[in-house]
Amino acid sequence: MTIIGKLDQRFSEATEATSWESAAAALGAAGLYWLTTVRGDGRPHVTPLVGVWTGDALVFCTGPAEQKARNLQAGAAVAVTTGTNTWDAGLDVVVEGTAARVTGRQRLTALADAYRGKYGDDWDFDCDDDVFDSQGQPAFVYEVVPAKVIAFAKSPHGQTTFRF
Repeated sequence: MTIIGKLDQRFSEATEATSWESAAAALGAAGLYWLTTVRGDGRPHVTPLVGVWTGDALVFCTGPAEQKARNLQAGAAVAVTTGTNTWDAGLDVVVEGTAARVTGRQRLTALADAYRGKYGDDWDFDCDDDVFDSQGQPAFVYEVVPAKVIAFAKSPHGQTTFRF
């Protein structure tokens, strides 16, 4: 399936849209992501975390008692950002979507393998049917399938939107 983005001329000096391949490559290569969830009282909560881009979704994990897990119980809408944190080079990417719990030993094992493949032994999880488990510390696993992705190119600056 070919995914084509639309360049927003209002916010772009670039003349060509960023390709989906470039945006997806940035999502896959990122070492750190920023997750935005919404607290029960409506205030935003932003936190850095590691994750894996599976080709069509971003996967992350969190402990059941952490603020982001509590926020996701109240509402599943999220934004996930990653990028270069520079003004004149690189590509920043924002994924908007809904976070859904991932369960099932086979799926969780494959995702744990993806974490090890990306981060090495620093992120090594055992799994059961419900959670990742790292040395007795259970973690819920969430998948964010994008509804919209915005890629912010720099030099020349361009804003490309992908809708799913």
